[in-house]
Amino acid sequence: MQPTDLALVHQLECASQRDPWTLQHFVNELANPVASVDLYLCQEQLSGFLCTWLVAGELQIQNLATLPAMRRRGIAAKLLTHAIVRSRTTGLTSIWLEVRVGNKPAIALYERFGFVASGTRSAYYLDGEDALIMSCQL
Repeated sequence: MQPTDLALVHQLECASQRDPWTLQHFVNELANPVASVDLYLCQEQLSGFLCTWLVAGELQIQNLATLPAMRRRGIAAKLLTHAIVRSRTTGLTSIWLEVRVGNKPAIALYERFGFVASGTRSAYYLDGEDALIMSCQL
């Protein structure tokens, strides 16, 4: 992601998330030395993004979103594959994330990639929904 992508990334975020990140949150990600935001373009249209942090030798998935009209086309899987391949080539051994306990499609996607549930964070989201903690050993 580049500064010129901020508005489009935020627009996609607002279209796809129940409690979207603010534009300032994405500005902060650009300035964060441990953050990376990968974009997926389909016919020059921003169709998805994946925000990750590299912290203490682990990859942390912070945010993954796909444009609602582009869902069920493998975009999230391609973004995850890219992040996993990059992680393996840099010697990382694990990836972890939090996901809404009610987000069954996302949980199923992560499970296909070998993620397993390791706990929950009670009332993690603004609306009080719990988060499922998932991790994947590479």
